[in-house]
Amino acid sequence: MTTTPRTVLITGTSSGIGLAAAVATAKAGWRTVATLRDTTRADALRRAAADAGVTLDIRQLDVTDADSVTAAVDGVIADHGRLDAVVNNAGAGHLGTLETDTVDDVRDVMEVNFFGVLNVSRAALPHLRATGGRLVTVTSVGGVVGQPFNEAYCAAKFAVEGYMESLAPVTRTLGVSVSVVEPGAVATEFVNNIGIDLGADMAAGPYSGALRRYIDRTTEQFKDGNAQTPAAAAEAVMEALHADRPAFRIQTSDWARSFVGTKLADTDGSAVQELTATWIA
Repeated sequence: MTTTPRTVLITGTSSGIGLAAAVATAKAGWRTVATLRDTTRADALRRAAADAGVTLDIRQLDVTDADSVTAAVDGVIADHGRLDAVVNNAGAGHLGTLETDTVDDVRDVMEVNFFGVLNVSRAALPHLRATGGRLVTVTSVGGVVGQPFNEAYCAAKFAVEGYMESLAPVTRTLGVSVSVVEPGAVATEFVNNIGIDLGADMAAGPYSGALRRYIDRTTEQFKDGNAQTPAAAAEAVMEALHADRPAFRIQTSDWARSFVGTKLADTDGSAVQELTATWIA
């Protein structure tokens, strides 16, 4: 008797947690569709798959482009016949604050980190209903704790968490599990890809001193040895995919659990304000 392997689609697999999750799912026996916005950036993904001795189905998918999302999901169903899980991992960081960001800057952050998740999830849900599948979204501890100079990014991640927390009981009635995975500091290209001109932003303006202190703290946090590896963070994704009854909210490390726990126990907001104020004071 032949058993058809389960199929998972993962977004944002060019590096970091997405790449690690793609390799881990393939090693665990999943038929893994690893997607990325620009397939010319798939070299690291292909090398990692070859090193692990696994095969990936690498496809183009731009989460901000509804046509691209529909084409990718329809292609998976046409070629593989089923979709058992989706891991929303694609996202983009952003540093700024209310007076330095434009409203369009904030809209761009929301487009990738929030509406992109909705685009993929909405296209996938009919197929996940058919298989009793799982919808997993990689958010951030910044989806629980608001952080200085991350207003737009945290707003997008808060929105994702609120949406998924509200969606979870609805999809559960039809057999689809919804979870969010919350990493803390992970040693990936994420910080390098934020795209801020640190020199220009720190050189002028009323927030330059606070921003400099925030950058110094964050740089230290992401130094080698102080940040979690992508493979370690991807273990939380695997938990969401494989646990009999996965939790809705899964942190990727003890530090992340402690940090998120501070917020969830902070009914008046004072503990978080006291904590994050020390980052820039």
